[in-house]
Amino acid sequence: MAVLAETRGVAKHFGALSAVDSVDLAVSSGEVVGLLGSNGAGKTTLIRLLLGLLRPSGGETLLFGALPSMSTRRRVGYVPQTLGLYDDMTVQENWTFTAAAFGSARPALPESVRGSKDELVGSLPLGLQRRVAFAVAFSHNPELLVLDEPTSGVGPLSRARLWQDIRDSAEHGTGVLVSTHNMEEAEQCDRLVVMVDGRVAAEGAVADVIGSRTVVQVTCDDWRRAFAVLDADGLVVQVQGELLRVPGSPRQVEDLLAGHDLPAAVATVPANLEEAFVSVVSRGPRP
Repeated sequence: MAVLAETRGVAKHFGALSAVDSVDLAVSSGEVVGLLGSNGAGKTTLIRLLLGLLRPSGGETLLFGALPSMSTRRRVGYVPQTLGLYDDMTVQENWTFTAAAFGSARPALPESVRGSKDELVGSLPLGLQRRVAFAVAFSHNPELLVLDEPTSGVGPLSRARLWQDIRDSAEHGTGVLVSTHNMEEAEQCDRLVVMVDGRVAAEGAVADVIGSRTVVQVTCDDWRRAFAVLDADGLVVQVQGELLRVPGSPRQVEDLLAGHDLPAAVATVPANLEEAFVSVVSRGPRP
């Protein structure tokens, strides 16, 4: 697979703040790379560096083997968190302007947004604005899609449709870089890059990020009270039906619950991606 975009030891400092610190990243044709991290981890800054919207403080970024430029950006479809649309222009005007900016043919508006073609983008509901932004990003058949939190505020059906479009694009050779907080979405990516404090803390397929991590599964008749006890002790507890999942050792969890007269059955089970993500973020960046 050809490498479409990459950063090599890229860094970005804002005064004393290191928003991105020595990050290596690559996106190849036909793959979907998920960029994960808490707010402030550096995901959006890294995306802006990759696209040439910010000048790096160190390292380098390459788009299609060259420094980011107008010609390389024309081969990219980008949906920023702010959607990148002009609120005081109609849907049709945004569509026409983007086609002219990219120097591409002007196909008809997709049916999903055609009914709103004469409405100002700023007057549309957020979900419909996002559909317009997605349509614009896909309009010139980009070789690389860069999507920054694309499904924020989008309903389940629209989210599923977007991810179907993402997978269809990848199957036709488009590379995709997508940032997300949604672990179900992350599991649809071919490869993940987890950022903590501006650095890469873990990367690889979902199974690689999870690795050998385990959690304690708790079965307790009074699971609500058990949850309260574990949560009060500072443990990160997930609820699955009437089962509880918590990091730690079985003995630690069992003793804690027994100290509150809560008999429970505990077992060690493999962690899921969300639990692995919490573990990675808690551990911090790699040395």
